[in-house]
Amino acid sequence: MAELWIPAAFYRGGSSKGVFFHHHDLPADAAVRDRIFLSVIGSPDPYGRQLDGMGGGISSLSKVVMIGPPTREDTDVDYTFGQVAVDRPVVDWGANCGNLSSAVGPFAIDEGLVPGPDGERLVRIHQTNTRKVIHARFQVRDGKAVTAGDFAIAGVAGTGARIRLDFLDPGGSVTAGLLPTGNPMDRLALPGRPPVTVSLVDATNPVVFVAAADIGLTGTELPDAIEARPEVMALLDRLRRHAGVLAGLGGTPGAVPLANPKVAVVAPPAPFRTLDKRRIGPGDHDVGVRMLSMERAHRAVTLTGAMCLGVAAGIEGTVVQRLARAPSSDGELRVGNPSGVISVGSTVRFDGRWIADSAVVFRTARRLMQGSVAAS
Repeated sequence: MAELWIPAAFYRGGSSKGVFFHHHDLPADAAVRDRIFLSVIGSPDPYGRQLDGMGGGISSLSKVVMIGPPTREDTDVDYTFGQVAVDRPVVDWGANCGNLSSAVGPFAIDEGLVPGPDGERLVRIHQTNTRKVIHARFQVRDGKAVTAGDFAIAGVAGTGARIRLDFLDPGGSVTAGLLPTGNPMDRLALPGRPPVTVSLVDATNPVVFVAAADIGLTGTELPDAIEARPEVMALLDRLRRHAGVLAGLGGTPGAVPLANPKVAVVAPPAPFRTLDKRRIGPGDHDVGVRMLSMERAHRAVTLTGAMCLGVAAGIEGTVVQRLARAPSSDGELRVGNPSGVISVGSTVRFDGRWIADSAVVFRTARRLMQGSVAAS
């Protein structure tokens, strides 16, 4: 294939980065698009660095986004997310990226897809991977999304303009419901070892939650320390894949996709050091989490994973609810992770069954580059 130059923008959204495309600038054939995205990001790369593309060698920096006209009357744009594997020729379309969701509204405004006056703006986003709706609220000045501000988020240096994201009706994003198995807790029987207690919750994305103490961790480890224990990494992937079968995401463990479900190790609040050497005390957060994404230990926490954890904390009997402090009266939960603390909010209720009305989080975003990107 001859080299192509395709209009694109490079965005940081929350603690992730990705290449944004207009849907109309890409081929209609999905297989051809995937080949383009692999080339743009620089995958597969056996060296794990993606030097020949826009990726950054880890899952949070190996992402693509397509934006198009809305296919739902109650939204302004369609947003489709692709997670690009670093070391293999795979683009996984089975999940959403909550962090890059924060850049979708600003992209839509900056590209003129959602015209309107300056001031606080609402962009209604149809997230096509999960078939859910996200409301993004942020400031607009001179027809462009404001990026400068004093709001800081864990894992990102400096500050920016605050973006509020409301994930509406987040339960059952890619499975049958908020509790895909119908249970707040399940016992997973794995060959060759005692059963492990997990909670499988699907809110914005499905996540398998397991207590750190049940797999030989404290829940305060940094990512490199977790990855240095191959037996723990293997166990977590086995748990993830077996839970994925229970959730209907694959007929066998081997058929469960890379992106979903995520697997999260949770623990009660305890002191830990962040990646930038700050000390987080047990009074500074309500629950600790160490999350794996695309078979790597995440350096922060996926945003959808954090929101799912916030919802799980409100469901009686889950692993999260048993280990975390109760959310505040307004539903806020402070989540300790390797990069610091992120606050998430949720509205959860029981009406014959558990229902999540919404999940809320605040992020920042910035356009880093615009023009055309090379693909082959």
